Amino acid sequence: MNMKRFALTLLGLVTLVSTATFAEELKFSIVPNFFEQNPGNLPLGPCHGGAVIDKAGNIYVTTDTERGIVVYSPKGKFLRAVGPTKIHALEIRSEKGTEYIYAARPSHHEVIKLKLNGEQVWALHYPKEAGIYKDEKGFKPCAVTVAPDGSIFVADGYGSNHVLKFDKNRKFVKAFGGPGEDEGKFKTCHGIAFDNRHSKPLLLVCNRNNNRVEHWDLDGNFVRVIQKDLRMPAAVHIRGDYAVFPELQGRVTVLNKKGDIVAQLGDNPEASHRANFGLAPDQWKEGICNSPHGASMDKKGDIVVSEWSKFGNLHKYKRQK
Repeated sequence: MNMKRFALTLLGLVTLVSTATFAEELKFSIVPNFFEQNPGNLPLGPCHGGAVIDKAGNIYVTTDTERGIVVYSPKGKFLRAVGPTKIHALEIRSEKGTEYIYAARPSHHEVIKLKLNGEQVWALHYPKEAGIYKDEKGFKPCAVTVAPDGSIFVADGYGSNHVLKFDKNRKFVKAFGGPGEDEGKFKTCHGIAFDNRHSKPLLLVCNRNNNRVEHWDLDGNFVRVIQKDLRMPAAVHIRGDYAVFPELQGRVTVLNKKGDIVAQLGDNPEASHRANFGLAPDQWKEGICNSPHGASMDKKGDIVVSEWSKFGNLHKYKRQK
């Protein structure tokens, strides 16, 4: 077997292993070169954020460049750039038939609400009344989610390591958690989502540097650890019965409603490539993740992944029927 054929065979085997299933039948395959390489004739550029999908199937990827959020069509073609730069995490929420982006900007010490065209609706800054901040610079929110009643939950993972609850009018309600390694404490609460898949609505929190994901109730009480011994779960997106977790250490994990692992994608066997912001493109392998930081599942069950990358690196995995 010649070396080129051997390399291709080896890559196929690695990708097959990286999409192995566990409790259920979920299987995925990489879609090669899905995203337009130079959107708008410019490199995607540094990414330290997330990826979300609107009802029309358009994909929103945050960047640290002046273009802010780069928007792709459902077929991976560049459409436009909107909004501010350096959004860390975001989610799209429909309110009375209109979709909005809720986003965390740790470098700017704020949470913002945007229209899909990038126009800002409001900004939420640090709650002095919480009594846990010296000044606004201590507020470095990583992620935000919103409950059906309009309550806003902010994961302040780069700041106080609390989750902050605000009412629908952005009035501070309470802070819970705090720094630590024990259950009920956070070591970088880095991702958060509202979880309505159960009889009681819950918050699903990525306790990144404790390598676990957890349920909390809406009153701020710790409920349970869902999965532990993950590889730095950075974000969470829920679609139907499934929750998708990009793990910064080179992998994406999908859990079912019960919390069982049903698939793991792009598992990187090269430890030096994991969580490597400066890893050069000539070191990337098709279908293998280096530093997954954002991920979303679309209505077909396909998954898009954005990486923490100096150069911008995106993946599309197609769910196999």
